[in-house]
Amino acid sequence: MGPAVVLGLSRFAYALLLPTMRADLGWSFADAGALNTGNAAGYLAGALFANGLGGRVGHKTAFVSALLLTSLATGASAVAVSFPALLALRFLAGLSGAVAFVVGAGLTAGFNASPKRSSTLLGLYFAGAGIGVTASALLVPPLLATVGWRGGWLALGALALGATLWAGAVIRRVPPPPLRKLIGGRAWSPGSMTFLLVSYGLYGAGYIAYATFIVAFLRDTEGFNAVAITTFWSVLGLSSVFGAFAWGPILARLRGGLCAAATIGVVAAGTALPIALPSPLASYTSAILFGGSFLAVIASVTSFVRRTTEPEAWTAAIGALTISFGLGQCIGPVLSGAMADGPDGIRPGLWVSVGILIAASVIAALQPEPARKDA
Repeated sequence: MGPAVVLGLSRFAYALLLPTMRADLGWSFADAGALNTGNAAGYLAGALFANGLGGRVGHKTAFVSALLLTSLATGASAVAVSFPALLALRFLAGLSGAVAFVVGAGLTAGFNASPKRSSTLLGLYFAGAGIGVTASALLVPPLLATVGWRGGWLALGALALGATLWAGAVIRRVPPPPLRKLIGGRAWSPGSMTFLLVSYGLYGAGYIAYATFIVAFLRDTEGFNAVAITTFWSVLGLSSVFGAFAWGPILARLRGGLCAAATIGVVAAGTALPIALPSPLASYTSAILFGGSFLAVIASVTSFVRRTTEPEAWTAAIGALTISFGLGQCIGPVLSGAMADGPDGIRPGLWVSVGILIAASVIAALQPEPARKDA
């Protein structure tokens, strides 16, 4: 439920609301992108102290509390009366969402399981985002014609709150993460994953443009109506659920940054398809490729951390990668939105994101597999 709330409902569902909000509030694409950049900036800030907060108040308490705050900030977007107020709420949702996501990933990675089983558990965790995407696809587009974007935010907040209550009810059964060893030296080194850190930052900048503007692009260029958008977003969400598991066996076998390179490469192909071959078939195929791989990128870097660092450092290492990812996400929406306000519309910004994703895939492939200190 963590990724379902943080990613599926609080972040990605904004793409469904963006066209209506932009028309109603008179925004430019740069304004619309800035709102997602505010969310990404909050995500970056939350990633900076997620590990320390979990250590101070307890990982389970931090996880549930952050999910609750994310849900409330998402629902409160329905009553915001100004752009600064919306921006502040999106920042808050990103900040608390990063805490929940990083701590939840650390709890999931902390399960004592075989490599194959661990990859499956990580796939299950990240598949939650796909569940959230699918739920938002079924919930939001039908509401827009009757209650508008404010009703959409309110419905998303209510759904997120329900997911948070469910998570809180079952969190007691989750084992705590491994305790930090009281020994000298560093439990992990950022230098051991330099290429992956750079690649993950570029990935954050590249994928977020598609996640933010693809619905607006399909409405403008393909004439997608509410039914077509619901279908497209549902296909994307369901593909991400199945993809999280389908990539599991590959995550367990590939070493170094090869799995991240492969998953990012498929995301790049999915991003390029609707702008290179404009047609409904290409758009739905894009949803399958992008949806089936964008969460697997997150799972691949988490799997890398689990394989190559000591257990007590997993949450800290995941936090460092999330910081890099967050920096990229801060840049992507503003860059793409500013380009979308030009004479050629959204298309140039999406092409730039394809180039960024290709670069991220190449750099990830250069990442070697360091040996664990306790190996």
